[in-house]
Parts: sequence; C-alpha cells; structure tokens
Amino acid sequence: MRTPLCDLLGIQYPIFAFTHCRDVAVAVSKAGGFGVLGAVGFSAEQLEIELRWIDDHIDGMPYGVDTVMPQKAVGVHGSSPEDLISQIEGMIPERHRQYVDELMDRLGVSPLGEGEAPRGVIGWAEDVARSHVEVAFSHPIKLIANALGSPPKDVIDRAHAQGVLVAALAGKAQHAQRHVSNGVDIIVAQGYEAGGHTGDVATMVLVPEVVDAVAPTPVLAAGGIGSGRQLAAAMALGAQGGWLGSLWLATAESNSDPTQIERYLAASSSDTVRSRCFTGKPARMLRTEWTDAWEDPDGPGTLGMPLQNILTAQANARLTRSRPDLAVAPVGQIVGSMRKVEAARDVVFRLVEEYIATVERLEQGVEAAQA
Repeated sequence: MRTPLCDLLGIQYPIFAFTHCRDVAVAVSKAGGFGVLGAVGFSAEQLEIELRWIDDHIDGMPYGVDTVMPQKAVGVHGSSPEDLISQIEGMIPERHRQYVDELMDRLGVSPLGEGEAPRGVIGWAEDVARSHVEVAFSHPIKLIANALGSPPKDVIDRAHAQGVLVAALAGKAQHAQRHVSNGVDIIVAQGYEAGGHTGDVATMVLVPEVVDAVAPTPVLAAGGIGSGRQLAAAMALGAQGGWLGSLWLATAESNSDPTQIERYLAASSSDTVRSRCFTGKPARMLRTEWTDAWEDPDGPGTLGMPLQNILTAQANARLTRSRPDLAVAPVGQIVGSMRKVEAARDVVFRLVEEYIATVERLEQGVEAAQA
C-alpha cells in the first residue's frame, strides 16, 4: 500500500484524514495515516490551542493543517473578527434577513437564550485565513492545504522555505493544472460525491483526468472513499492515496453532536444534496426542509461567501438546539455505508486490511486468467 507520498511525508499508509477534530487527527497519524486539521471554524487563538494540543499528543508523528482561502469571495478586510463581522452584516440585504425569520417561524424553531447567539464562521475571509496560516507555520506541520483554490504565492513560497508541502483541492483537471503552475506540490482531486465544498465531476472520472493532467505531481483521491475497496480503486486510477473526510464524522473520537451521528448512521447515500445554504458555495450535506427552502424559486436565493454563513449563523445554532433533525450536517455520499461508530485507529486498520484483500483478489484473478 506504500506510495511515494508515504516516503515524502514519513507515514506508513497513504490515508489522509481531513477533520475538524484534533482527537481524530492525532489518532489517524498515530495509526500510520496522516491527520489534517481543518482550521476554518477556529479563531487564530483557538487554532493555536488546538495545534499545541496536537503537538503534545501526537508523539512526533506528522500532521497537516487545512485552511480556506477562497479565490472568489466578497471582499472584506478588518483588524479584528468583530470588525470583519460588522462589515459583513452591513452587506446582507434585509430581504434575506426576513426570509430567515420566516423560515424559523415556519419550521417551529425556538429562539436561543440570552448570550447564546453565535456570529458565524469568519474563516472564509482572507484576513482570518492568513492568521490561520501564521499560526500553522509556528508549529511543526508537514503539509498545508487550501480547500478553495491555490494558496497565494507568498504562502506557497513560505511553506517551501520551511520544508512544508502544499496541497490544494481541485474539482476539474484545469484547476489542478493551475495549482501545479502556481507551485502546489500535491493535488487533491475531489469528486462530486464528497462532503462539504465539492464540484460536479464524479471521482471515477475526475481522478484519472487529474492524474494525467498533472503528472508527475502526486494526486490524492477524495469523494466516495470509505472502504479499502474504494481506496484500491482510487489508486488503480493513478492516485497515490486517499483524502477522506466524511468517514471520520462518526468515529469514537469525533466531536460531532450525538444526534448528528445518529443521523449519519441512519442516512442512505441518496439522502445528501449539494447546497449553497451554509457557506454560499456548493457543499454536500444531508438534505432537509432547511436545505430545500433555499432552493425555493420564490425565495431570495443564497448569498456569496462569507455573507451566507453570517446570515444563517444564528438560525443554524437554533436548528441545532431545537430542531437537530434539520441542522446542517455536511457529509458525502459515503454516508450510506457509515453504519456504526468505530475508533479512528480501527478505521485506518480496516481500510488497510480491505485494501490488501482487494489487491490480493485482483492478483488472483490475473493469475487465473494467465493460467
């Protein structure tokens, strides 16, 4: 199962775990894979705490950080998170605010208590993303990834100067070529099946297109990978490993809400939808009345990033509190195969065992055909 990326990063298995949970990232790295902590939900101060905890618990094993520096977003800049949010809130049309209030009433969602109102994720803004980068580079990370396009050139140059590899997600071969031209070291070819922000080309089609377009740059496959069989298929297409996200949402170490885990375990692979309702960019999540409401032609439609998330922040918190069945739950189509809670370490070993069994079965088929 070893690929050149394993030697490059000093890992045993080319299993990359994208997660917002530090415990999952540590468990995967210690099991021989590569944990990647998603930074977008944290302030710079919180990210510092998370990475310091990882450093103290990961036993020197390698790990990475994933940031979000969108190439296209509403331009906002500020000296503090409060300043950024104030600017963003001033850009939100009143019609959209009214629509959210109408939806809360229609869905019977209770208000939050005093002091409970969140203000939304501002990690989508460039100023905040750059503060994440500053924090990340102050820790012994081996990889920094950008979920929405190539990182800025100065970030790439600084990463290389510190011996840190740079990865970027791509939903099209053209995007992957652009990343490589910008100096990106690893391409994550993320197919339509993936959870969170994703494009519209399926993994089976996308991966070989990207592999051929950027060779010899290493490619990781993402989207629809939740078993060793699927990991073997991705590597048969030319990928050097898998970038997995959804699979870790229902692990024992996950920080997912218990109700949300129950929803994941009960869902089928057809119970997800790509929606702009959470961030303003297409992201895959469980389909609900809330996601359907944002597709209503009589509604105002979604806003761009980061306005949409700030607009719906309190509504999302209210849904989580009083209507958890409607709360935003990002996950890929692989959710249909997530049927029990497992320790992240056990997931890694299961993937490896299934991969080996798959390769051995294929080798037996080849030997039988040659006999």
